[in-house]
Amino acid sequence: MTDGFSVDLDALRKAASGISTTLNAMATKKVSDIDAPKDAFGHDALASAVVDFCDRWNIGVSHLATDGAEVSDRLNHCVQSYEAAEKHIQLSAEGILQSSSGTDPGAS
Repeated sequence: MTDGFSVDLDALRKAASGISTTLNAMATKKVSDIDAPKDAFGHDALASAVVDFCDRWNIGVSHLATDGAEVSDRLNHCVQSYEAAEKHIQLSAEGILQSSSGTDPGAS
């Protein structure tokens, strides 16, 4: 199509799937997994910094996961909406072409 508007539904599906895959991987790797006992760091200030980092990073990851899930849901909803609109247009066009008002005078 040279003019107009088009949507690559497969690209939308792949984007939604990719986000879901990433979120599933994030669910299995917790930030708290890098946390360790304070004595493992050999320095109280470093241990406290790591604990603080893990706590704040965990909050950020939680927000990212929530936002990512919303984006994935919206992409899937867009695909469904485009498919429904296309089906409606197709059925409408078929209804016009198969009108019971007689044969199409332009067809001969």
